[in-house]
Amino acid sequence: MRAMWSGSLTFGLVNIPVKLYSATEEQTPRFDFLHEKDLSPIRYAKFCRGEGEEVKDEEIVKGFEYKKGEYVVMSDEDFQRVSPERTRAIEIVSFAAEDEIDSRYFEKPYYLEPDRGADKAYALLREALRRSGKVGIAKYVLRNRERLAAIKPEGEALTLNQLRFDAEVRKPEGLKLPPAEQAAEREVELALMLVKQLSEPFRPEQYRDEYSEQLMEIIEQKAEGRVLAPVAEAPEPEKVIDIMAALKASLEEVEAKAS
Repeated sequence: MRAMWSGSLTFGLVNIPVKLYSATEEQTPRFDFLHEKDLSPIRYAKFCRGEGEEVKDEEIVKGFEYKKGEYVVMSDEDFQRVSPERTRAIEIVSFAAEDEIDSRYFEKPYYLEPDRGADKAYALLREALRRSGKVGIAKYVLRNRERLAAIKPEGEALTLNQLRFDAEVRKPEGLKLPPAEQAAEREVELALMLVKQLSEPFRPEQYRDEYSEQLMEIIEQKAEGRVLAPVAEAPEPEKVIDIMAALKASLEEVEAKAS
């Protein structure tokens, strides 16, 4: 893996030089846009609206529109002027129980690796978090944006889970949501029985991206010049009219599979 950032992880006066790595990778097949006539790749050009001409990357700058049609141009130095030390540090500002963090706030996971000479301090923080059962709530700057994160141990590694700020999470206000009274008690009891029957420990390795796998099979078949099966129509989802009957049938199906 290639580090995407390096700097320091701090809590209190403890300073831990670290490197940041993405903990995920895209598995979905990547497609290019082609010209149907000769299958040449499509190139996306950047045009200046004022001149109607293509602009080279080195001639493009970042600007903020503070009035309609009026911009303030920002250079790399301008971004560094905003608390320059924060672009080189991940600062743990508090500690909290992980179950206090709403799942809507989790955005993207990363791994933290100790840099040269930081093994002891890294292990110290990892063990303190493990024994306390807490996660470190941190702030840092990445790609010209301040980020929020939860830092926790995963095995021997410290992971940094990037969080969304509260202002970025939409509240469900305005949605037409049914009250709890609409669920009859007997229906809830049957639903709980079904939940119990289908409950098992979460093992992420047992879940696969089957859509992408089937997509790759089709790509391989086309590359080999094989004749593809006719396209099957997607079935229309059945409308549930009798919830009790649907729950009972679901329970019977699960019990039959189990036996």
